[in-house]
Amino acid sequence: MVRNTEGASVSKLEETMYRRRVGKLLILVKHTRPDIANAVRALSKLLDYVTPSATKELRQFIKFVLDTRELGLKVEPVRIGHNNNVYIKVFCDSDYAGDKETRVSVSGYILYLCNVTVAWRSKAQKSVILSSSEAELVSSSKAAKEVKFIVQVIESMGIKDKKPVTIRVDNIGAIHMAKDSNTSHRSKHVDVRYKYVTEFVD
Repeated sequence: MVRNTEGASVSKLEETMYRRRVGKLLILVKHTRPDIANAVRALSKLLDYVTPSATKELRQFIKFVLDTRELGLKVEPVRIGHNNNVYIKVFCDSDYAGDKETRVSVSGYILYLCNVTVAWRSKAQKSVILSSSEAELVSSSKAAKEVKFIVQVIESMGIKDKKPVTIRVDNIGAIHMAKDSNTSHRSKHVDVRYKYVTEFVD
């Protein structure tokens, strides 16, 4: 979705209603519907300049949410092993320069604790990335930060967790960069903070 500031805008009332409806969708994303996170992120980009096409897309999306209102998070924890340890599964992904307006990539991850979804996020990256591998590395770095927080919470409660935690990434280049602590001339421009994930691999 591209912000078109030269196109027709809507009335103040429609603008207010658009913001309220997107706000309600954000509550759904936060509590019960991680599957709509990316679509709601795209709709929330236009909160400062609402157009008729944006309101049309919002109405269509609300219809989809109402048609799939029986969907939600399934909370059915499953433990493994004779020690009954908790375990964490993480999946992360990223597109590459998917935003046609700013050319930033969008990162996303979902984290399962004992087969129960406990954390998820779909968010535009803060800077323009120069390759799909780097975009995936950024995504895995954000997922690693979430894993560290969840593990600290679990261990502070005296619960044993199964280690190591595997973050599943579908890009060979990103996996190689995460494992390789040496920076070559080809990857020198990768921001240092995205090497955060390398510490956990080590």
